[in-house]
Formats: sequence, structure tokens, C-alpha cells
Amino acid sequence: MQILVAWIALVLPASQPTEVEKAIRAVLDAQVGAWNSGDIEGFMEGYWRSPKLTFSSGSDITRGWDATLQRYKKKYQSEGAEMGKLTFRDLEIEPLGPEAALVRGRWQLVRTKDKPGGVFSLILRKLPEGWRIVHDHTSGS
Repeated sequence: MQILVAWIALVLPASQPTEVEKAIRAVLDAQVGAWNSGDIEGFMEGYWRSPKLTFSSGSDITRGWDATLQRYKKKYQSEGAEMGKLTFRDLEIEPLGPEAALVRGRWQLVRTKDKPGGVFSLILRKLPEGWRIVHDHTSGS
């Protein structure tokens, strides 16, 4: 049995990320970098700059890029708030066609007094400016 497993591993190499997966990971990596630099506007570059952007969290739905930016600023940059260090993990990228994808994953913040985290699902579309999040559904603590 071990020989068979070893043979299969040699014959069927681990799948390489597609160009779509690489491009989407680059968007998410840029978001993490911007967040961890305290740059919410840079973080928001990963989102579709449109009034049709939707962000769902808890029982709230925020519509529009500007409103989503203000939500982030209020929650993470108002007096007494702390952005912390952001990480994404367990990413699953599922293309839904040549110009759309579903992404599932986990988010984690490490802050001075707590470590909130949760799960998210994103819909991204390939737009003229590149891959952008058009819908974000995030839950957690």
C-alpha cells in the first residue's frame, strides 16, 4: 500500500495554482499587507469601487464602497479601536467561470487585548482594474 501511495504521488504531482488563483491570492495578500500597515484605504483597494458592493456581517448589510470604508474606519480606527495584525488562512478558491470566483476562508486579528476571528465567503469578479471583491460575507467574534 505504501508503495502504491508513493507511486501515485510521483505520477500525479500536486496541482499548481491556476492564474486565477494566483491573481486572487495576490489581491488578498495585498489586503493583508495594507491592513497590517494601518492602511484601510489600501485594504479597500481589493473591493469593487461601486455603490453596488455589498458587505454582510452579523445582521447588517452595508451597500457601497464608500459606506464599507466608513464602516471599517468606525470599527477599527475610531478612538480606542485597534486594527491589530490580520491573517487569512484555509483559503479555498473556486472559479465560477472565467470572470468570477468564490473564495472561502478564515480571518484572524491579533490585538493587544483580544484575538477575534471567524470565517468569510467572498465573490470576486474580474473587472477592467483586475480581480475585485463584489460581495463579502464575514462572520466571527
